[in-house]
Amino acid sequence: MANKILKLILFIGLCEAAGLVGSIFTFSSVTSWYPTLSKPFFTPPGWVFGPVWITLYLLMGVSLFLVWGKKVNLRWFWIQLVLNALWSVLFFGLKNPTLAFMEIIPLWICILLTIRSFLPVKKEAAWLLFPYLAWVSLATILNFSIVVLNR
Repeated sequence: MANKILKLILFIGLCEAAGLVGSIFTFSSVTSWYPTLSKPFFTPPGWVFGPVWITLYLLMGVSLFLVWGKKVNLRWFWIQLVLNALWSVLFFGLKNPTLAFMEIIPLWICILLTIRSFLPVKKEAAWLLFPYLAWVSLATILNFSIVVLNR
């Protein structure tokens, strides 16, 4: 039992670490550059992003835990996790919403492919990723809107 708990903590920590990498690039830009951008009316308030992402990384870690050791290809999971962190580097670090938008499309696809690969193995693991897919869908529309509004 202790081994399972340690694995769960490890997987959650691994996913949260991807968020930490992204936040390194986000932190300085969110108070300086990001407020200068024109944003659409449906942009969530800034305080929402932290709690949402912490929760989504938690769900990713639990999802990974549920499929670990089962016959599932984890390729899409690892790719989406890297792309997730990379998006923050592109958008906030490089201050390049256009490049970030071009990258968020493959991220969205990889999340969908992860869900598809988890579904036959452990339905609960797949369902835990749907909030993530929904949030990245909103982020995709938001990212595109920022590109258009800031030409």
